[in-house]
Amino acid sequence: MATSLKAMMEAANASVPRLTPEQAKDMMGRDNVVVVDVRDAKELDASGKVAGAVHIPRGLLEFKADPDSPARDPNLDTDKTVILYCGSGGRSALAGKTLQDLGYTKVYNLGAFKDWAESGGPIDRV
Repeated sequence: MATSLKAMMEAANASVPRLTPEQAKDMMGRDNVVVVDVRDAKELDASGKVAGAVHIPRGLLEFKADPDSPARDPNLDTDKTVILYCGSGGRSALAGKTLQDLGYTKVYNLGAFKDWAESGGPIDRV
């Protein structure tokens, strides 16, 4: 059955809880929490990334997140809490829904990188 971007975004936003930068800061630093930047490399080069975040571009997420994939990123595990962000919050919402479809149960959308930066959140320059 065909769908639309609008329907996909509505489903993702309904399924993946949104965090404020302050909520994310409270969760970060725990052993079972990983922050994932799903933006493109050019975006990271231009602005940096959330301090300590793992960079996995949205287009590679399924390959890096599936526990059975030979390309799996060892930072990702279905038992971990995953906080995702991107440029505006759309790609991270879709990425969160994808992770849920792959069996991840503790997935959150931090939304836009600029909101993190404007909140004074620490940034790693790449």
